[in-house]
Amino acid sequence: MPPDPFFSGEGLDRADHLRADPAAVAAFLDRPDARELQWVEGAPALDEEGKLCWGAVTGEPPLFLGFDNGAPRFSSLPDGSTPANAYAHIHLLAQLDARDAPTFSAALSLANWHRRHSHCSVCGHRTEPNRGGWSRACPNCGAEHYPRSDPVVIMLAEHEGKLLLGRQPQYPPGRYSALAGFVEPGESIENAVARELKEEAGIEVGDVRYLCSQPWPFPSSLMIGAHSIAASDQLEIDRNELDDARWFSRDEVVAALAGDASAPFQAPPKWAIARTLLERWVDGLM
Repeated sequence: MPPDPFFSGEGLDRADHLRADPAAVAAFLDRPDARELQWVEGAPALDEEGKLCWGAVTGEPPLFLGFDNGAPRFSSLPDGSTPANAYAHIHLLAQLDARDAPTFSAALSLANWHRRHSHCSVCGHRTEPNRGGWSRACPNCGAEHYPRSDPVVIMLAEHEGKLLLGRQPQYPPGRYSALAGFVEPGESIENAVARELKEEAGIEVGDVRYLCSQPWPFPSSLMIGAHSIAASDQLEIDRNELDDARWFSRDEVVAALAGDASAPFQAPPKWAIARTLLERWVDGLM
């Protein structure tokens, strides 16, 4: 089986059918096996092994995360505003256990959404958590608001056995990764892939194929992995978007994934879907 992106997996049983039953959710709070997610500095707390920290339910948390092997799991909403830097907590991924990553992603994305959407976009009145915390209801105009994920395409472009990778200014020295960009309103995934590659690297691509996806909680995106074939290897790099972009051979990508000191670039970290795309390309799983 091909490698799965970090943050993917089943995670908790979200029990969506119970969210509209406030009495049922309230009853779960009193169960002896109910647990509440712990937070530290605006992010889910991790123990020394990188596992999520759970404690006793302290009150009436507005967010019902679901069930862990039949046991209810809740989360409070951390106080304070959303960090100005969406990547403020990305350092935690270096220690986060992959088995807890889906729950970490859901909890952090929802917390950020609640902190950013405390007022009704229709009338401006303050809203209240609803449906176990998976929506917010406006008591003034009756509007109900639901969390949204922003779709982002992240893609490999291939030409005659070589792969196009680029680097953004904020990357660590030597890091190259797949190009990416937000899907615009009224745009298909295929069109977004072609547009972004044309805008950032100046290449025309076709045969765009979906590969895999990854929830990304910084603050709340859905990364949509794709592969495409470039008509030419001639680049026109948008220096406002990229520091650099280059074509790399399979052997060079293999060396980078292996952490070889002689590799011409540093591969993306294990938690990035870009690494999954590179691993699949190397293994011929396109």
